[in-house]
Amino acid sequence: MLILVLGITSATLLVIVAIFGFCYLQRSSKHEIKDIESFEEKHQEVKEDLIIFEGGEDLTICDILDAPGEVIGKSNYGTLYKALLQRSNKVRLLRFLRPVCTTTGEELDEMILFLGRLKHPNLVPLLGFYTGPRGEKLLVHPFYRHGNLTQFIRDGNGESYKWTNIYTISIGIAKGLEHLHTAQEKPIIHGNLKSKNILLDSSYQPHISDSGLHLLLNPTASQEMLESSSAQGYKAPELIKMKDASEETDIYSLGVILLEMLSGKEPINDHPTPDEDFYLPNIMRNAVLGHRISDLYHPAILLRNGVDDEIQVTEECVLKFFQLAMACCSPSPSIRPNIKQVIRKLEEIIH
Repeated sequence: MLILVLGITSATLLVIVAIFGFCYLQRSSKHEIKDIESFEEKHQEVKEDLIIFEGGEDLTICDILDAPGEVIGKSNYGTLYKALLQRSNKVRLLRFLRPVCTTTGEELDEMILFLGRLKHPNLVPLLGFYTGPRGEKLLVHPFYRHGNLTQFIRDGNGESYKWTNIYTISIGIAKGLEHLHTAQEKPIIHGNLKSKNILLDSSYQPHISDSGLHLLLNPTASQEMLESSSAQGYKAPELIKMKDASEETDIYSLGVILLEMLSGKEPINDHPTPDEDFYLPNIMRNAVLGHRISDLYHPAILLRNGVDDEIQVTEECVLKFFQLAMACCSPSPSIRPNIKQVIRKLEEIIH
C-alpha cells in the first residue's frame, strides 16, 4: 500500500514538474520576444536628414560629416567646431548637440524650423540642421573671423577701447536683442546672453549666437546651461530656473556685457580680497559708493579720444553709458529698462 501511494505521488509530482516547466518556458519565451522587440525599438536607427535654410543652399551631408574640424568650445550639452567644408572651401561653425540633452519629436522639429526663419543682421543665422542615424544633431552657422567679444575685450590691442567700436558693438547687440524680444508674436528669450556668445565680423559688427538654443534642450540640459551662465557672472539674481528666463533677465545679462566693454574687467572675480565682491555689477556699485570714479571705465577709452576714432567721447558720455549699464543690472527686474529704452538711451548718449 505504501509503495502504491509513493508511486502515485511520484507520478503526480512528475506531472506537476512537467506543467511548471512548460509554463516557465512559455513565459520565458514571451519575455524574450518582448526583450528583443524593445531592444530593436531602442536601437532602431533614425533616418539621416539635413534641413537647409537661407544661406545654407550649398550644404550637403557629406560636406558636413567630412569637414575637418577644430574644437573651439565645449559644454555638457554639446561641442562647437570650426570646420572647413571641402567642396565649397567655406569655414563654418558646427554645433554638435548630444542626443541625450535635446528635446525630441514634433516639438524639436517645430523649433528648428522657427529658428531657421529667424533673421536679423545682428543675429547669427541657422544655415542648416543635420540629424544623424544615432540621433546626433548638428547646427550649422557662419564663422566670424574676429572671434567672440570676450576675446576682443581681453586681447588688449587697443581696438576694444575705441569708443566707435564700443558703440557699434553695444547698439548692435541691443538691436539683435530687440528683434528677439519684440519682432515675433511672443518674445524669444535668449537665456544665455554673454560676451562669449557675441561674435564679431571684420567691421566689428556684433552677431548674437545661441539665440533660443535652450529651447532645443531638455529641462535638465537647459538648467545646466543656466548654472554655467551663473558661474560666469551673467545670471540675474532672481533667476532660479531656466524656464523662468525673461526679457528682464536678458537685460541684466546685457548690462553685464556693457560693463565688461567699459571697464575691461571680467564679469566675475574668482579671487576677491576681503574688501571686494565676486560680481562685476556689485564691484561697480562699491566703486561708486567709494567715489572711485576712475574704476568705472578703462582709462584708455578717453586717452584714445581723437586718435583714429570716428566718434568723439567725453567723460560725461562714458558716465552716462555706465549709468545705463548699471540700470540694466538693477537687482529689481521691474526697474530695469526694456530693450527699446536701452536703444533710445544709447542713441542719446552718442548724439
